[in-house]
Amino acid sequence: MKFVRFIMKNAALASVPKHIEHFSKFSPSPLSMKQFLDFGSINACEKTSFVFLRQELPVRLSNIMKEINLLPDKLLTTPSVQIVQSWYIQSLMEILEFLDKNPDDHKVLGEFVDALVTIRNRHNDVVPTMAQGIIEYKEVFPQDPVTNQNIQYFLDRFYMSRISIRMLINQHTLIFDGATNPVHPNTIGSIDPQCQVTEVVQDAFHSAKMLCDQYYLSSPDVILQEMNSNKKSQPISIVYVPSHLYHMLFELFKNAMRATIECHENSNNLPPIQVMVSLGGEDMSIKVSDKGGGVPFRRIENLFSYMYSTAPAPQIGDHTRTPLAGFGYGLPISRLYAKYFQGDLQLYSMEGYGTDAVIYLKALSTDSIERLPVYNKTALKNYKMSQEADDWCVPSKEPLDLANFKMGK
Repeated sequence: MKFVRFIMKNAALASVPKHIEHFSKFSPSPLSMKQFLDFGSINACEKTSFVFLRQELPVRLSNIMKEINLLPDKLLTTPSVQIVQSWYIQSLMEILEFLDKNPDDHKVLGEFVDALVTIRNRHNDVVPTMAQGIIEYKEVFPQDPVTNQNIQYFLDRFYMSRISIRMLINQHTLIFDGATNPVHPNTIGSIDPQCQVTEVVQDAFHSAKMLCDQYYLSSPDVILQEMNSNKKSQPISIVYVPSHLYHMLFELFKNAMRATIECHENSNNLPPIQVMVSLGGEDMSIKVSDKGGGVPFRRIENLFSYMYSTAPAPQIGDHTRTPLAGFGYGLPISRLYAKYFQGDLQLYSMEGYGTDAVIYLKALSTDSIERLPVYNKTALKNYKMSQEADDWCVPSKEPLDLANFKMGK
């Protein structure tokens, strides 16, 4: 019996490239926050969701799996990246098993929920494992700008794809597991139709403050203001995923606290972190301002790079590192969370003074539409970029000595 299972598993593995080729020809189908909400609250039908996901998940998985294969061979052969690849192949195989199953069978629907939970748990460590792969790669091979650019392009798309796949899995499992969230009884899956923004701000601040107090034995306070241009006296609420917003804010508060304390280590009074939440007709914006000394302008884009971190690179399972630093992935992945529903996260810094970080989100659920990577010729072209000569002069270290050009008398 074991031998039969072994043969069947190997046969299934052999067919994986064919399935990836097939499903990657389809573009992912982006959903709006309103569609997520309407389906979960009004039209919630487990059979409909099952039929959609058993097609959509292989499409999203296959699109990004095609791109993994375009990474430099030296990165693909690192043990950590190979582990991540094996997780994706296994998950794809498990979803494909449901393609021919009967959606009217309640047992099948139950097995599908269990399979999704297994897949979600399997992929819990994708971010640190892929980060470990980048570290393994950097330790062995010399860096070049083109490869770094390709890796940056891929990881933005890879992690965005991961966010979207987890969103689909969470919506299905949370809505159809038959239980409500006791802490947030009004949520539709992972979406809160009345997400109280300042409450999430305060939650994220207190979590970061607790970490900061543990490590530095002190922490700055917060001054929180909100401006609702639509309903002047009402607290600001939007349709959003509280866990996504919390993730972004927690990261910004950690960075702001660390910068503030390290900049004012000899001072008895730490300047507070100021937060402004503003709701307009199109945007809901959150500005987090610190007086932590800022960063030079040329380093701003580095803060969003996966190949660069201000903190020492940790190893997975390393519990001794500062809790306010890590792989350097906090900011780039927070920006992806903001961009996922058509928002953004931007930094404005004044070296010697401090930094403003602004999260932009869509105010309307109809405008909050998934931003999804698609594998096509344009994506392919991005991986085939070559190093070309700069079309701007590169300033030399020494200014030109004009004395050499003086005309003889």
